[in-house]
Amino acid sequence: MPVITEIEDLKRIYRRRVPKMFYDYCESGSWSEQTFRENSSDFDEIYLRQRVALDMAGRSTKTQMIGQDVSMPVALAPVGLTGMQHYDGEIKAARAAEKFGVPYCLSTMSICSIEDVATNTSKPFWMQVYTLKDNDFMQNLFDRAKEAKCSAAVITVDLQLLGQRHKDLKNGLSAPPKLTPKSIANMMTKVQWGLGMLKTKRRFFGNIVGHAKGVTDPSSLSTWTAESFDQSLNWDRIREFRKMWDGPLIIKGIMDPRDALEACNVGADAIVVSNHGGRQLDGALSSIRALEPIVDAVGDKIEVHIDSGIRSGQDVLKATALGAKGCWIGRAYVYGLGAMGEAGVTKSLEVIHKELDTSMALTGHRDIKTVDRDILMVPKGFTGDWS
Repeated sequence: MPVITEIEDLKRIYRRRVPKMFYDYCESGSWSEQTFRENSSDFDEIYLRQRVALDMAGRSTKTQMIGQDVSMPVALAPVGLTGMQHYDGEIKAARAAEKFGVPYCLSTMSICSIEDVATNTSKPFWMQVYTLKDNDFMQNLFDRAKEAKCSAAVITVDLQLLGQRHKDLKNGLSAPPKLTPKSIANMMTKVQWGLGMLKTKRRFFGNIVGHAKGVTDPSSLSTWTAESFDQSLNWDRIREFRKMWDGPLIIKGIMDPRDALEACNVGADAIVVSNHGGRQLDGALSSIRALEPIVDAVGDKIEVHIDSGIRSGQDVLKATALGAKGCWIGRAYVYGLGAMGEAGVTKSLEVIHKELDTSMALTGHRDIKTVDRDILMVPKGFTGDWS
């Protein structure tokens, strides 16, 4: 077992063990990837204020997200194709999250189905849904989530159409993936990954095939995908989805205070400040820059979470100090999953928790719930002053 002290250590192992097309799917953004890069680098612009001679004993990172107890303010974000990063990937990630005491959110575009994850876990998880045209499919998806005892639904609102991701196009990474001689040759070099995939029956989109009209095999999925995303989406349509789901609701993909206020009006319980990991509108602000104006705009009307760019416990601490009640990680746990399966996801959570706990103590706090903006030194104009 290599010595793993940071998320970057897991990333290096991940890159060696997973086929290039799936590594690139995770580790890329749209167009020039400016937003993808700045999602992480902008955290480095914020400094922490060190304090000394304060009692740091008896610390706690425990808090709540949408009323649920969590061991730290972190959730595993919905990531498509997780079951291609490691066999039965969604199940393994959900198990690791459950044992660690943080929420897991399953993607609609997962390899393992809602039912697969529910059967192989003992605690409720969250279910992410896209804003699709097909009412029957949407209602069925919500009903299946309810039957699986999912404790929240997460509606992703920033994918009305797909941002162009150059690496995915060049690798043939679509739904379904288009295998080329080059990609097949690369897969053959990933022996451990390949042996794992041979063990499982779960190699396709379990939430869609057999559930969406006309989608019975891989060849019919691409047509359904191209036709299903609703480019005419508006807030009235989101209200219709709210009626389909009577449990806790989170709206993911908010980057503007005006949209945050609209989310309040449709009855959401929380929003996620997110630019889809830099995979949609390139040239958009990083999520951490967008966070504070949104928190200020909504006040206590709705719980505000953040994702995109979080790679460390210090990132979690900084986002918490700027008002986020939860921080969602995607790539950080996928690195662990691809590197070492369930144990790798657990390791990613352990790394983030240790960094969060230690950094919180060194800023003079013993309880994550008392952390506020006073621990930060934020550059002037970081979140505004645009002409």
